[in-house]
Amino acid sequence: MADLRSEEKIKTRKARAEATAVTVRFAGDSGDGMQLAGDQFTDTAAVMGNDFATLPDFPAEIRAPAGTLPGVSSFQIQFSRDIIFTPGDRCDVLITMNPAALKVNIPNVKQGGLIFVNEDSFDEAHLKKAGWKTNPLSDATLKDFQVIKVPLSSLTANALKDHPLKLSEVERCKNFFALGIVFWLYDRALDHTIEWIRDRFSKKPEIANANVAAVKAGYNYADITEVLPIRYEVKPARLEPGTYRKITGYEATAIGFITAANLANKTLFYGSYPITPASNILHELAYRKNYNVKTFQAEDEIAACGAALGASFGGQIGLTGTSGPGMCLKAEMMNLAVMTELPLIVINAQRGGPSTGMPTKTEQGDLLQVLFGRNGESPIAVVAPKTASDSYQMAIEAVRIAMKYMTPVVFLTEADILNSAEPWKLPDLSRLPKIEVKHPAQGSGPFLPYSRDSVTLARPWAIPGTPGLEHRIGGLSKADLTGNVSYDGPNNEKMIRYRAEKIKAVANDIPEQEVIGPQSGKILVLGWGGTFGPISQAVSDLKAEGIQVSQAHLNYLNPFPRNLGTILGQFKTVLIPELNMGQLLLLIRGTYPRVNAVGLHKLHCQPFKVEEIKTKIRELI
Repeated sequence: MADLRSEEKIKTRKARAEATAVTVRFAGDSGDGMQLAGDQFTDTAAVMGNDFATLPDFPAEIRAPAGTLPGVSSFQIQFSRDIIFTPGDRCDVLITMNPAALKVNIPNVKQGGLIFVNEDSFDEAHLKKAGWKTNPLSDATLKDFQVIKVPLSSLTANALKDHPLKLSEVERCKNFFALGIVFWLYDRALDHTIEWIRDRFSKKPEIANANVAAVKAGYNYADITEVLPIRYEVKPARLEPGTYRKITGYEATAIGFITAANLANKTLFYGSYPITPASNILHELAYRKNYNVKTFQAEDEIAACGAALGASFGGQIGLTGTSGPGMCLKAEMMNLAVMTELPLIVINAQRGGPSTGMPTKTEQGDLLQVLFGRNGESPIAVVAPKTASDSYQMAIEAVRIAMKYMTPVVFLTEADILNSAEPWKLPDLSRLPKIEVKHPAQGSGPFLPYSRDSVTLARPWAIPGTPGLEHRIGGLSKADLTGNVSYDGPNNEKMIRYRAEKIKAVANDIPEQEVIGPQSGKILVLGWGGTFGPISQAVSDLKAEGIQVSQAHLNYLNPFPRNLGTILGQFKTVLIPELNMGQLLLLIRGTYPRVNAVGLHKLHCQPFKVEEIKTKIRELI
């Protein structure tokens, strides 16, 4: 591979230019390998030292109807020499495999951007299936873009004519031919991808050889074609010193919970029922059984949550994961965890709703559900990661809070966070929080399972089978101290208030809220979850224009950081962008009625674009 790189550097005479940041989008049918091409381009960006952020976007069906608009799958990546926060609003380069992919993604391309089209697919049948009345390659549809027509299917077939593959297998290699073109355009090394191909298809050498040949052929085609007179270089980013790796949100979530179990010297038990987009967490944890992880795929959401609660009762880390529809089913078992005051942890990977909704699309519609979606007064702690890599730290926090305060905790994440990828600086293990767990030993006196720690109000975590620590367990109302069944009204109120005060006490054990920018002023942009990236970029862009805007982002949603009210009171207006109808906005207005809070709501099941937030800030100014 080194030979190929050195050869092309000698033979190419094309002009070179340096780019600060570039956004590329691959788009085609869900069977065209767009996610695979995007992943390999991302891996190469990581190996070459760029900062990057990705946005995979795909249908819910495993193989959606080919050539149709709902069947389009895409992968967008922004890679840069500077620190970036988003996968980019619109792409500089779009690679499309068919007319449907082009039609869906034209709004995602910058004016004047470069569009590669597989012209082999622009026949009458494909155009009709995608809803084109005329051929966009021959009318004025693409007049605002640079269009490069590449017969991808034909070129791939010609490059692989000597390889012993079926025609359908040859056609599936065109994603690597397209990837080779983009690798050349941005002076990317091929080594990592070729090594990955050979490893991935080690048991099918004919497939491996064909894909390697395809990516090399695409690279060389870009070098010799006259329509690409210039190539670009994006230098490595100026990241702070350390060891980095590419990480996705679901990988960081799994590794974070494994780390927490190690810190607590406990077994991590994950009970789950497959549901998009949480399923990848189950897959990732299932690969890590050598780290004292036990995974259990249950017959339904209720059983998965019950098994995790049983693990918590047994003195281990009981973890379950789902999305919004599964949260509805887990509510009863979560309420049992509230009543029994056991450290159950629930991952909610939010997706478009209500009901089955849009399984593969992102949203922030479950905040009120996780706070109030159970019967009775049933407060729980809620934490939320803000990026893919932040999932690692917040997973540890979820376990720490659950065990220290003997309470259920919801880890509230989003499809966009789980599926996206970014560089992650490996943490200093010596600086990770301590998770100390103390189980009561056999005592001489009567055991009081609902006696409480004077600071945390947590009850003792007794291991079943310990002599002398037998006690009543279940969902019926508990008597103070003894835990016996009680129908006494005043006692019921006392226990409800204990549980509420316990959650409030968590605020004394989490970091105070930080503000980026001026500590007071006209506008504070307050966000939570996956809105962090576009908010951060918007605030940074406006600062470069001389507009002072401050930013605060919540990792802790119940309870709020103890200084949040003071911070919000320092600003004339608090703007809250959310991918919902204003759920955090409702909570802020209810908790801090004197704050002038304004919402910015988006329900497209897609992340905010930076420009959308900047436009709203300018309106408020």
